[in-house]
Amino acid sequence: MTAALPANATIGIVGGGQLGRMSAMAAARLGYRCQILTPEPNSPAGQVSAGVTLGEYEDPAALRDFALHCDVITFEFENVSAEGLDLLAALRPVHPAPAVLRVSQDRIAEKAFLNGCGVGTAAWAPVESFAELEAAVARIGLPAILKTTRLGYDGRGQARLRRPDDLAPAFERLLPRPLILEGMVDFASEISVVAARAATGAYAAFDTVENHHRDHILDLTLAPARIPQATAAAAQAMAQRVAEALDLVGLLAVEMFVAADGTVLANEIAPRPHNSGHWTIDACPASQFELHIRAVAGLPLPAARRHSDAVMKNLVGPREAALWPQIVATPGLIPHLYGKTEARAGRKMGHVTRLFPRGGLPGEFGVTAALGCLAND
Repeated sequence: MTAALPANATIGIVGGGQLGRMSAMAAARLGYRCQILTPEPNSPAGQVSAGVTLGEYEDPAALRDFALHCDVITFEFENVSAEGLDLLAALRPVHPAPAVLRVSQDRIAEKAFLNGCGVGTAAWAPVESFAELEAAVARIGLPAILKTTRLGYDGRGQARLRRPDDLAPAFERLLPRPLILEGMVDFASEISVVAARAATGAYAAFDTVENHHRDHILDLTLAPARIPQATAAAAQAMAQRVAEALDLVGLLAVEMFVAADGTVLANEIAPRPHNSGHWTIDACPASQFELHIRAVAGLPLPAARRHSDAVMKNLVGPREAALWPQIVATPGLIPHLYGKTEARAGRKMGHVTRLFPRGGLPGEFGVTAALGCLAND
């Protein structure tokens, strides 16, 4: 696509979740319509979009029907069919490209890509057989994490190996194969960078942020990360290297570990809006979702700068979602609800953001106090 998408054109989004919802809301503000492809009736994204194609991501008929409604197509999560994206790319421009999805949705391809472009990761090895798992553990050591190569998220599809006795049960439980063994990183903190890149090569990245997980699910993001400036700069350089090596058109999040010695190691990449970038809706003139839409639509990229420091907290079902009446009554908490009807355990139902003056991000006790009714969750 050489020219910017004109106003009132339609952006297709593969996936109907909350990332598609917030992308569609950003697109509407820029004068675009969105068409959602999802198998889910009443999806979060479908609730706020001009149109919905109900169908499976691998169904050629549904894909062709979806493409007829779109001028350009993107996706909101990785667990979609790369072959389906190939079909869509033959009909309409797709950003990011299917080749980018293939790298990000397979952990072995992802780690090989990162190492191939000079980005450090934890030690890892592909595992096809139990003998290969034993050999990998002998080389990498314990503790380690055994993971499926596809479809794992929020702690699903993985097992922590602490002792030799853990190997056989984990290997039998995790399917399909191959699997991947990753060495445990003695990390001081977890951080991420969300960045956008246009077809012209223009690039914009938000500040490095600090992430805190609970039960393998992101709980809090602090913007900016409370790390040395040199560490933040190393993370920024890593994200830009990855985006350029992918020839990315769209949005990218790079999740990283800061090792105990200060080394920054890449953990995962996600070529779409990311949970650790939700704070940008309230703390930046242009959010991650706006930059995603701008890159996909061929619009100029603004600077990815913040006007405030921020804390973002996920609302995970069922307990935190049940606090919604108190949340919306708490001054200073900026609420976002995703339109999901069932608050299942571990399901992200929404998030809240708390803003602070730039440079005024408080310490742990201040963050806890600022979250009000969520402070003791």
